[in-house]
Amino acid sequence: MSKKPKDPVASAPFDSPAHRVFAAAADFTLADVDPSSRPGYKGDKKSGGADLAVVGAALGELQERFFAASRAGAPHKVLLVLQGMDTSGKGGIMRHVIGAVDPQGVSHHAFKAPTAAEAKRDFLWRIARQLPKAGYIGVFDRSHYEDVLIHKVRELSPAEEIERRYGAINDFEANLVDKNTTVIKVMLHISKDEQRKRLAERLDREDKHWKFNPADIDERGLWDDYMGAYETAIQRTGTEAAPWFVVPADKKWYARLAVATLLREALEAIDPQWPAADFDVAEQRSRLARS
Repeated sequence: MSKKPKDPVASAPFDSPAHRVFAAAADFTLADVDPSSRPGYKGDKKSGGADLAVVGAALGELQERFFAASRAGAPHKVLLVLQGMDTSGKGGIMRHVIGAVDPQGVSHHAFKAPTAAEAKRDFLWRIARQLPKAGYIGVFDRSHYEDVLIHKVRELSPAEEIERRYGAINDFEANLVDKNTTVIKVMLHISKDEQRKRLAERLDREDKHWKFNPADIDERGLWDDYMGAYETAIQRTGTEAAPWFVVPADKKWYARLAVATLLREALEAIDPQWPAADFDVAEQRSRLARS
């Protein structure tokens, strides 16, 4: 029988458990979250880097146990969903947070616009094909939420279809949790001014030109609509089984520390154990000495 995950525990360096600091409450409004703030953390960029190294080391050990436990039949999976406006820092999370763990235990997928074949199917079909296996941390860089965010803002689907999708997402995620998947949904909340600075940097640096998309400037004209779409999506799909975490992202170092700590707390709650040896250790030690 698989072991039931423990309740999440407080995890330094925040002054409260990160899953409480960043949780979107039932009465959540996006305007209440200052993208430049550092809730729950009293340090600065320098201490944040040091703390991220400590959290990253803990993540590495926890993830190795997590992966090893699955080889002995532990059924648990973790799915990290990263959402945010362009330049909000999703790539930095992959490099600085997920990069702290063994890549053999990570599955990553960046969802782009659906292909013509995918568009003929239900919007969750292609999502289900990329879910992590037991022992894996799956990371979605954008996700099924694009199908209620962009579709709502750009009116790519009728309003009644958007409404249907909120319910379908809740059912889908509840089923994942029932099947031993811990779902961590993070919105990296960046301000419009900070996004302008980051886009300007991409234009100023030749090594960043490849990351610049002129369409990002067009999307800025719909900023308020996107903020409204995010708020509605979070309100409608934040559940006890799969809550939303809204992380202020104007300070990259802070957002990385926040997401790393959320992931660490999730693995601590699962509390993976090293699998017992399926051989006689003393006998094999003796054989090795004689070899």
